[in-house]
Amino acid sequence: MATGTDQVVGLGLVAISLIIFTYYTAWVILLPFIDSQHVIHKYFLPRAYAVAIPLAAGLLLLLFVGVFITSVMLKNQKVTKKAQ
Repeated sequence: MATGTDQVVGLGLVAISLIIFTYYTAWVILLPFIDSQHVIHKYFLPRAYAVAIPLAAGLLLLLFVGVFITSVMLKNQKVTKKAQ
């Protein structure tokens, strides 16, 4: 069973994810239908970033996963060489 700290951290991560999802959905789906002179546009980045930010985040995720897999494979090779 999860401890109280784990539950608080999990709730915080879910809340942050929900806020980011709501902001991104409003930015990408709703904002194009609102007049460009409306005051709400000042709370959002330009639309070019709607593609650039997720693309950069995806590339960073792939980079970190690749580095992790590479480091695990290199550690396993060192262990098998020592065993032989």
